[in-house]
Amino acid sequence: MKANRRNFLKRTSVGVLGIGALSIPGVIHAGAKEATINNLKSDLKLGVASYTLREFTREKALDMTLRCGLNRITFKSMHLPLDSGAHTIKSAVAECKEKGVDFYGAGVIYMKTKEEVDQAFDYAKLAELDMIVGVPSHDLLDYVEEKVKTLDIKLAIHNHGPGDKVYPSAESAYVKIKDRDKRMGLCVDIGHTQRIKRDPSQDVTEFFDRVFDIHLKDVTASEHDGQTCIIGRGVIDFPAFLKTVSKLGYKGTLALEYEAEGDDPLPGMMESIGYVKGIIATL
Repeated sequence: MKANRRNFLKRTSVGVLGIGALSIPGVIHAGAKEATINNLKSDLKLGVASYTLREFTREKALDMTLRCGLNRITFKSMHLPLDSGAHTIKSAVAECKEKGVDFYGAGVIYMKTKEEVDQAFDYAKLAELDMIVGVPSHDLLDYVEEKVKTLDIKLAIHNHGPGDKVYPSAESAYVKIKDRDKRMGLCVDIGHTQRIKRDPSQDVTEFFDRVFDIHLKDVTASEHDGQTCIIGRGVIDFPAFLKTVSKLGYKGTLALEYEAEGDDPLPGMMESIGYVKGIIATL
């Protein structure tokens, strides 16, 4: 994988210049309305899963997202608690709009009871979200489907890899929802997919009709104990993966979920996004 990384950084200046530009204060600032990814040739959309920025306030998380040249985000509960009232939720939505960030989804949200399902969908409705990234218990899927139909909010089930007994793989979720309402789909976490020794490109291709969201991360090993690392430094073949999603015509978001260095993630985020943009520029 290191050879692939070197080759792509040599073939395009976007990966190298992108990282350099993003580290210069003021190049991408908190009031930016357009992220630099919009200027690339591909239609692929990049964003951030806010668990990446879990140690920071919502305002800081939005500003750091913009500093990476990105303007799409899903909020984890530490940035907008699930039990927030209508005023708090509307204020968060207004803050995102003011900063020029598209708050397009929430999650990962666990749903183990009907009350938690109700809370998740009420929250999404108040925030005017198109999608929930969630992990509903198997016995609640009928109830979740009713909510999806009633509120017209998509559910993207997130896989969590080896050791997870609910949805370890995208396939384990797909078989549960493939015959249900078409607004029930997947958020494919490619890092957890790799850790369970499955090929992210193959899984996204095989289950593409229900892929609504993708969590981008690289991992150190195709094993249970593989750890998140800077994209391009791990074992996932990102050139092949990004070529696959581009050819498939993927219209969702590729959301960076960088779980390393929780107290100082920005350098790793910037290098990861710079590398991804470099690949996208060659597609």
